[in-house]
Amino acid sequence: MITFQIPAMSCGHCVRSITEAVQATDPAAKVQADLASHSVHIDSSTAPDALASALTAAGYPPAPATT
Repeated sequence: MITFQIPAMSCGHCVRSITEAVQATDPAAKVQADLASHSVHIDSSTAPDALASALTAAGYPPAPATT
């Protein structure tokens, strides 16, 4: 499982956009978002760098979670 902090994520639309960006890279990916902590947990076999690039391209640049 890969976890990213997404500071710009603030609403359901953000979660949907993030999920779509991840699943465009890996259609089988499972995405769990936590709006309160601005974190996204992704279960995917795709490299974290590729997922981070997809999120950045969608307007939600991530940072690796510190926890």
